[in-house]
Amino acid sequence: MLQVGVTGGIGSGKSTVCKIFQSLGIPVYDADSRAKKLMQENGQLVHLIKNEFGNDSYLASGEINRDYLAKVAFADPEKVKKLNALVHPVVADDYSKWVSDQTANYVVKEAALLIESGSYLQLDKLIAVTAPTQLRIARIKSRDSFRSQQEIEAIIANQLSDEERESKADFIIKNDESELLIAQVLRLDKQFRQS
Repeated sequence: MLQVGVTGGIGSGKSTVCKIFQSLGIPVYDADSRAKKLMQENGQLVHLIKNEFGNDSYLASGEINRDYLAKVAFADPEKVKKLNALVHPVVADDYSKWVSDQTANYVVKEAALLIESGSYLQLDKLIAVTAPTQLRIARIKSRDSFRSQQEIEAIIANQLSDEERESKADFIIKNDESELLIAQVLRLDKQFRQS
């Protein structure tokens, strides 16, 4: 079964692209939301995170303490690497099990950090969704009204550039409003179904 990755920076439109694939009947694995779920439900992973970052990593309800982790982990690139080193193998295992349950011509794995984590190397094809920075900022502001301009710019600055993503990608979907996303996805869908 062909395995296709979809990646892109915050506000690029990768989730919208994946919704189009889903509407065509293609199974989509959303690695970012699965990671959040596994960080709360996988007992071994919860234990490893508490060991590394402290019991305050979780609220009494069992939910991730995002504010605490943002202070102790996300502020330090080395600690982000440690957290990713704990989470990514669990997500990779979960993804493998998910793929084995699918019966479609191909599947899509959506993740912001496909390239950074190296997991794109286990996929057959990689799609990079790109968009101009100002358009991405405008989209994020309308979607995430709680984020400041400064916070959005910092997130974008900490992610790979579109050029870096494009250098690893087999296909590029330009979400700059010059061509409809649906048409671009339909072309790729046709190609993948014939693979």
